[in-house]
Amino acid sequence: MHAPHNPTKNPEINMDLRRLNHLVALADTRNFSRAATQCHLSQPAFSRSVQAAEEELGLQLFDRNALEVTCTDAGAFVVERARKLVFDSRCLERDVSLYRERLIGDLAFGVGPYPAATMMPGLLMELRTRFPGINTRVEVNNANYLAEHLRSEELDFFLANISLVPSAPDLALTRIGRLSAGFYARPAHPLLQQGKTTAAQLLPFGIASVRVPEPILVMLGALMGLEQGRPMPLTIECDDLNLLKTIAMATDTVLACPDAGAVQEVQGKRLVRLDVSDLPPVYNEMGLFALKGRSHSPMAKFAVDYFVKTGAEQAALS
Repeated sequence: MHAPHNPTKNPEINMDLRRLNHLVALADTRNFSRAATQCHLSQPAFSRSVQAAEEELGLQLFDRNALEVTCTDAGAFVVERARKLVFDSRCLERDVSLYRERLIGDLAFGVGPYPAATMMPGLLMELRTRFPGINTRVEVNNANYLAEHLRSEELDFFLANISLVPSAPDLALTRIGRLSAGFYARPAHPLLQQGKTTAAQLLPFGIASVRVPEPILVMLGALMGLEQGRPMPLTIECDDLNLLKTIAMATDTVLACPDAGAVQEVQGKRLVRLDVSDLPPVYNEMGLFALKGRSHSPMAKFAVDYFVKTGAEQAALS
């Protein structure tokens, strides 16, 4: 049963957030049974809630058929706004709880492989020293994974290469700085016996790197003399920078790495930065991504401020 839309009537809408959440759940699951389970309701009670919403609005919000439930045009319009109201409500509950209880809050954030090796160790040491009672969860992964888990509200924010994260209206970006990068090899590497090196001479030894944006690989491929549009090949692509450094120190594999990520290995004479004469400076533009409109807990703000400060310091050294 659906209430027909009456264009001459403008009903007063007084729908609670619980019912709005039911509409969002049904739009996402496209199934009354799954949506009811997600909302911890019996299916009849859930169906009555959705029907009551349609009657209150005077609109049919969903098309029901044997296979799945889909939004009508009106339903898509309502669900989009309901989703924002439900999200804002969760943010309000969280912020009020932090304010009322004066909790500093636990911390969950994500980092790409470069900042994991260059910025995160210092932050974790700061947290353990200054806030020993705080529980911290860190996800080290690629930008797509981190963005997905940020949107599911499992992370407070994440730090990654800006070029790997598509611009989206729900993401707020804070620029952290540019990390200079280069090519590294073990001290006994054959390339170090000949002084300066050209980009093309790197290829026979194989290059190891974390994920690199396609335009940068194509640019490097052109400088290495590859045919137009062909990217620089990566012999090993892995999001664990420490593992890549271990491989480069034990074999003749050449490592593409941010300079800040190889400081200890260079100081310990386990890696050497190659002087590649025909390559321009290479940078990774780092950014911090959070859900737009969501305020940070005090603990998350401490971490964000640390990354902004550290990123500026490392960029100044680049």
